Amino acid sequence: MGLTPADRILGIAPLFHITGIIGHVAASLLIGCPLLLAHRFEPGTVLDVMREHRPTYVVAAITALMALMLHPSASRADWESFRAVFSGGAPIAPAIAEQFERATGQYPHNAYGLTETNSPAHCVPGGVRAPVDPDSGALSVGVAVFNTTTRILDDSGEPLPPGEIGEIAIAGPQVVPGYWHDPQSSRAALPGGELRTGDVGFVNDAGWLFIVDRKKDMINVSGYKVWPREVEDVLYQHPPVREAAVVGVPDAYRGETVKAYVSITAGSSLEPGELIEYARQRMAAYKYPRLVEVPDELPKTVTGKILRRVLREDSRDTH
Repeated sequence: MGLTPADRILGIAPLFHITGIIGHVAASLLIGCPLLLAHRFEPGTVLDVMREHRPTYVVAAITALMALMLHPSASRADWESFRAVFSGGAPIAPAIAEQFERATGQYPHNAYGLTETNSPAHCVPGGVRAPVDPDSGALSVGVAVFNTTTRILDDSGEPLPPGEIGEIAIAGPQVVPGYWHDPQSSRAALPGGELRTGDVGFVNDAGWLFIVDRKKDMINVSGYKVWPREVEDVLYQHPPVREAAVVGVPDAYRGETVKAYVSITAGSSLEPGELIEYARQRMAAYKYPRLVEVPDELPKTVTGKILRRVLREDSRDTH
C-alpha cells in the first residue's frame, strides 16, 4: 500500500473492527502519519473532513465508498487529494468499480482478509489493476501479502490446482493461533495453524485470488449450485441498482429459488419484473432471480457489509 509519514489516513471503519484497528489506528502509529476521524460515518460529515484535511489514503467497505460518491454534495474534486483508495469487507462487482472510478477518478483497490488474519491477507497492490476472470466475471481481490500462503482445498481438505474452486485456506504470521477459550472451534477452523476461511474461491495461474462466495450462502436450485455473488454482479450492471443482495428461499418445486433484494439510486425507479427480465437475458435459466424486492435500504453491519443472513431469515419467515 506504500504508506509513508507524508500520507493522511481517512478513518471510516469503526475502531473496534479489525479494519479500523489495523487499517486505521495501527497503520497510523506504525508509519507515523495523521489519522483523520469523524464521530460516526455520516457521508456529508466525512466529505467535510475530506475537503478540510485532504486525506491521501482510505480503506473502507465499498458500500461506504459508494455512499460518499452518491451524496448530493459530492464532486470529483473531493477525491483529488487521494493517492490510493482501498476497499475491504466484501468483494467489489466490476460494474461498481467502473462506476466509482468514473465518478471520483480513483480506482478502488480490493483487499481481502478476516478478523482471524488481522486484516488483509490479500490485496491489489497500489498502482495495479485487478484482473477480471473471463468465465465468472468476478474482479480479483488481490494477491497474497508477504509471508502469506494461500491454498484452495476440496471438501476432503486436499489442495486443488489453479483455476479450481474450493475453500480458501490461509497461513502466515498474521493468522491467529486460536479462538479465546474455545479449543473445539480452534481445532476445526485452524488445523495445523492454517485458517479454513469458509470462503469459496480460486487462484489463477498468476496468483490472483478470486472470491466466489461464502460456503454457507450457496443456493441449491434443483441440484444446481448458484453462488449469490455471481447473480449480484449481473444485477449491479443495471443502472438504477445501488446495492444488491441475493439469497435462497424455500421452493416446493426447486427446493430453493433465487431471491434478490436491491436498493436503487435516488430519483430512479425500478419494477421487480424489469430486473427479473434483465437478469433472465444475461444468466442461465436456473440462476436468475424469480423474486425481487426493492427496499429503501439493505441491512448492514456497522462496517457497511450487507447482511445476507438477515435477508435470508426474513425471506424464510415469509415463504
